[in-house]
Amino acid sequence: MFRRFLSVSGFTLLSRITGFIRDILQAAILGAGPLSDAFFVAFLFPSYFRSLFGEGTINPAFLPRYAALQARGEKAAAAGFADAVFSWQMAAQMVILVAALWAMPLVVRVMAPGFDGNPGEIALTAHLSRITFPYLILTVVVVQLSAMLNALEKFAAAAAWSILLNVAMIAALFASAWFPNAAEAAAWGVLAGGFAQLFFILIAARRAGLSLRMTLPRWTPEIAEFFKAFAAVTFGAASVLIAPFIDMLLASMLASGSLTALYYANRIDQLPLGVLGIALGTVLLPEMSAKLALGDARGSDAAQNKAATLSLLTVLPFAMAFVAIPDTIMRAIFAHGHFDVQAAGISAVALAAYGAGLPAFAMVRILASTFYARHDTMTPARITAFSVAANIALKVALVWGLGFGIGGIAFGTSFGAWVNVGALVWLGRKRDLLHIDAQFRRAVPAILIAAAATAAGALAGGQVGLHLLHPGAYRDLGALALAVLLGGGGYFGCVVLFRGRLPLGRLSRRRVVPA
Repeated sequence: MFRRFLSVSGFTLLSRITGFIRDILQAAILGAGPLSDAFFVAFLFPSYFRSLFGEGTINPAFLPRYAALQARGEKAAAAGFADAVFSWQMAAQMVILVAALWAMPLVVRVMAPGFDGNPGEIALTAHLSRITFPYLILTVVVVQLSAMLNALEKFAAAAAWSILLNVAMIAALFASAWFPNAAEAAAWGVLAGGFAQLFFILIAARRAGLSLRMTLPRWTPEIAEFFKAFAAVTFGAASVLIAPFIDMLLASMLASGSLTALYYANRIDQLPLGVLGIALGTVLLPEMSAKLALGDARGSDAAQNKAATLSLLTVLPFAMAFVAIPDTIMRAIFAHGHFDVQAAGISAVALAAYGAGLPAFAMVRILASTFYARHDTMTPARITAFSVAANIALKVALVWGLGFGIGGIAFGTSFGAWVNVGALVWLGRKRDLLHIDAQFRRAVPAILIAAAATAAGALAGGQVGLHLLHPGAYRDLGALALAVLLGGGGYFGCVVLFRGRLPLGRLSRRRVVPA
């Protein structure tokens, strides 16, 4: 697992690096105001619907069944099942696309009611959304082919395709002088990136001997079982979709640029989650599904405990650093061009609040695999709906009741993630499905020490940099560099010191046999 995790996380890291370059360009060119707010609403539309029809539903509902067929050697049945799911997906996507393009101004008014006082911003947002929304139908195909590649333990291409969206948007931003405005350039970059991703994954799938064929959608027992699982997962995904909708609604009613500031804080928070936490979840689900299909419950438990240990080891230090030095991070990365220090300060508050929930965000996917690998999609969906309700209730209280602004929005999101983790652990243990082994318990103290050392080093480095470096354009960059150097040194020193307690393969001094 560790080697496959490194493969996935390596490509995902490259994707996040190109994503950072994209975000820095966006911040410098679009700034934080009506133009950037309009683009981010348009960009979030396909992202939200992708949560309903992309990884959030295809992976739990489709991948375990497809992986089980492949593990048992039923390749023809696996291919037929994939084609049937694809055909139903495309039929639904065409209906959604036509309806969304027709009703986009109304959709914008519902999703961002704070724009109502500015008809020009509504018109611009609707126009940009009509450009970006077809990205959804392209990415749905990419996601299903990626799930099929993952089931064959071919993770590299499925982890690499997201890079192409960033590359396309960067190119579009550099060419923004040839567009009516920079927001429209970025929107066309989104659509171009979708086509690039589709062509890339089609080539990778063909090399692996995989393909998808469009057939007349037919109702079969296998499709009925899939849609039963899909409905449960969609219920959970729809619950998740409500929370970002509330975020957008609340942020659109705050000062201009608040939505943009929240977006950039979330992007920083998503870096370790996407590179490390989600990479482990991607590798774990097909492995657990295949082992359970072959009757190896013990092997499935061992894989899950190892994934949970690696997730905390890689994500918790980032979480503590985000809480310790959010201002230094946001100023150094984004306070350039039209995105000023004040906007970076607002984003920093949100980053600290998001950081408090980062370990929970990473663990949710690993814990949910307890149920998804057993073809139980309803239990995680119900838990997600419960956690989202808690999330929204706290956000409304913090923002509307107490006036906490975007910090309240971000903290509500973190709180909901911890509620989700608690419920998954409780129910998994109650049903005797989730087993915590000796290796995980042995690793936790070492992980906590490494995370604390990271935060202490980052805080010291940031303060030293701010006091020793002369004020200027590179002061914040220098302070962040020192924070990374000292924080990273503290982390790696602890990992080396306690490597015998950690599941690092050959890097560990000795293997710990699971209980």
